[in-house]
Parts: sequence; C-alpha cells; structure tokens
Amino acid sequence: MSRFVITGGRRLKGELCPQGAKNEALQVICACLLTKEEVTISNVPEILDVLKLIELLEGLGVKVEHPTHGEYTFQAADIHFDYLQTEDFYNKAVSLRGSIMILGPLLAIHGCGLVPKPGGDKIGRRRLDTHFLGFEKLGATFEYDAINSCFKASAQQLHGNYMLLDEASVTGTANIIMAAVLAEGTTTIYNAACEPYVQQLCLMLNSMGARISGIASNLLTIEGVKELHGCKHRCLPDMIEVGSYIGLAAMTRSEITIKDVNIRQLGIIPEAFRKLGIRIEERDDDLYIPRQEHYMIEDFIDGSILTIADAPWPGLTPDLLSVFLVVATQAKGSVLIHQKMFESRLFFVDKLIDMGAKIILCDPHRATVIGQNHESQLRATKMTSPDIRAGIALLIAALSANGKSSIHNIDQIDRGYEHIDEKLNAIGAEIVRYN
Repeated sequence: MSRFVITGGRRLKGELCPQGAKNEALQVICACLLTKEEVTISNVPEILDVLKLIELLEGLGVKVEHPTHGEYTFQAADIHFDYLQTEDFYNKAVSLRGSIMILGPLLAIHGCGLVPKPGGDKIGRRRLDTHFLGFEKLGATFEYDAINSCFKASAQQLHGNYMLLDEASVTGTANIIMAAVLAEGTTTIYNAACEPYVQQLCLMLNSMGARISGIASNLLTIEGVKELHGCKHRCLPDMIEVGSYIGLAAMTRSEITIKDVNIRQLGIIPEAFRKLGIRIEERDDDLYIPRQEHYMIEDFIDGSILTIADAPWPGLTPDLLSVFLVVATQAKGSVLIHQKMFESRLFFVDKLIDMGAKIILCDPHRATVIGQNHESQLRATKMTSPDIRAGIALLIAALSANGKSSIHNIDQIDRGYEHIDEKLNAIGAEIVRYN
C-alpha cells in the first residue's frame, strides 16, 4: 500500500497553482457523450478519479486524444453498448462515484443505460434517489438489480417536465440536466444545485447548442433541442484545493501565494477562513496568505461559540469541513464544526486526537474543537487516509506536527490532488512517497 512519510514542523514559502476542478471535470467529461462531434476540455486535473472516468469512456468506444498535459479531446461517434456488460466496465464504474453521470447522457442519446452502484469515499450514505426520480419525471423507467448491484434505465423518448428536486444534489442536478437537454419540450428544475461546477456544465452545454436559462440560480429552464455539437471548454481552478492550501498556510505558519484562483467562484470560502482569524489578501486573481504565528477564532455577535457548517451553494462546501476542523486545532478559541450532509466524515478525528488535538466528537455530525494556539504542537504518528478530504486534512496535520508521520492508503489523496507531494516539496515541505 502506498504511503507518505512526512517530516513536520517546516515553514513553507512560495507559490502554489491549483489544478482544474475535479468535480467539474467529472461532469463535463460525461457530457461529451451527448454529441458525436469533437469536444476539447482543458485544465483537466490528471488525478485518479478523472483518469478512471476517461478509461471508462474509452472502453465505451469514445475516441480520446491527449495532446498536452491537462488537455483532452473526446469524440463519442460510436458507443459500444456491449462494454456495459463486461467485468472491466463493472470494476471501473463501481470504484468511481462519478460514473453515475454517464447514465443521463446515455438515456438522452440512446434511450437506455446501465451502471453499477458506484463507490467512492466511505463517508456515509449518499443517496441516488434524486437522479432516478428526475429521470422518471422525464419519462424513463429504471430498475435496481440487487443481485448484481446495478441500476438500469430506459426510455423510448424523454419528455420535458416540471420537477422539484427532493435535495439540491450536485451530481443529481448535473445528470438530470444532461438527460433533459435532448428531451422533447421544456424541463423546469426547481431546487437545482447551483454550484460553480453545475454552472460550468450548463455553460458548456449551451456552447454545444443547448438552451438552458437560469444558470447560477436554483431554478433552471431547459428547452430541449434535437442535437448538440462539439465545443471547447476550460475547467475552473479547484476551489477545494485552494481552500486546502489556505488551511495549510495557517497550520504550518507559512507564507504562501495561491495563483489564479478565480476569486469570484470561491464563494464564502475565504470569508469562512477569516472567521478562524486567518489573514487572506486578494491580489488581482491570486490569494496571498502571510505568515501568522497565531490566529484567533471569532465568536458570534452575541458571544456564543462560532459554528462552521456546510450548506448547498452559495453556502460552504462540505468538502472543506475536514480542513477547517484540522486548522481549528491550532487556533486560539473554540469552534463547533457541523457536518450536516455525511454522517461518517468526522470519524477521522480520532487520528487527530491521537496527535494531541483537543476535539470532542459530539455525534456523527458535530465536533467541538478547542484550539491550542500553537502552544502545544501536534505529535507525529502513523495514520491511514479514509477518504480524499480527510486525507488532505491529515496531511496538513502531519506537516504541522513535530517529528515524522506516515500516512497510508494515499491513493485516496491521489484521487483528488494531483502530485500534491511534489507541489508542496517545491515550497519547502519534506514528503517522501513510497509505492
């Protein structure tokens, strides 16, 4: 099993450039199935989850070219449906949660699709109901093969409809949009997710000839068209990676500049870190985090303890709560971290407690962190990464700790962060990878 060995306690200094957004890339790559013409996507993060999805599309018969780092051209002129019945497809799709998003395009173009129950992070229940309820509203039928753990969907013709989503699911919204763009008539999606990833998908589809209005709101109107065409699209910088670097700078008391972050699409992420006392300067489209020896958590106006909680966009993304939690362990003051969406995402705190952090896990969704104001450094230890976001939080903790730590199962980190060890070593970290 691959692992990192990290020598902590080093101050870092330099510039970091975020990769393309993982969650956006998974959506827009699946959208390439909606046309037989060439689609070129740039700023694609070459991370495990994305590369697995590209391999899956190649197995389906999509022609893929890779002219340069981060740029791919896709052409889905000839889909091999027999591949959906193969063990290779099953193994690739079941290990990748993003594989569920091939179903909407396959329904739209070919009237049928199959995908095994997808995997991904072990962070608790992650329902797929929104996807299938949306497909049903468009006229599709589906069944779940419990023996083979597969979802099958079919429709002779999709028809536009009004729907009120039961939850503002990002992947669910994306999947329904991709099915609806070629449906007959008009589809209205209320309580749609409006994250930047979904906005980018809609903008890309419109450039291909779709008619989507209401972009950036939770009310989307989609007028179905008969066909889509090729396009060129560029992924946004990954805001989760940007937030991870802000947390890294604070925990290691380092001076870091994060380049070309697309500040307008970061939402409240910088302001949420400022509530922990972290200084962040906006310089054109860069973020500069100066070296701070201490940072103090704000209280609410009435003096009560600060709560940092996730919420649908434009609220705080749940993917950064693990980073906020680890950063709070060395702040001055206390904070309640409330992870509303996933009941297993906070269970990694036992590893931080072993390192000397003062954390009370109140229940599966809430943890109270008593910051130590850098007066008592975390201790080095051996850890295993349970998921992508906990993995980067543990890496940040190890970089701030005294001594040598090891993190096993780093494939989980590689699923979301491209060459993270090389990037951080270039600004002064000491991370050694063992395969």
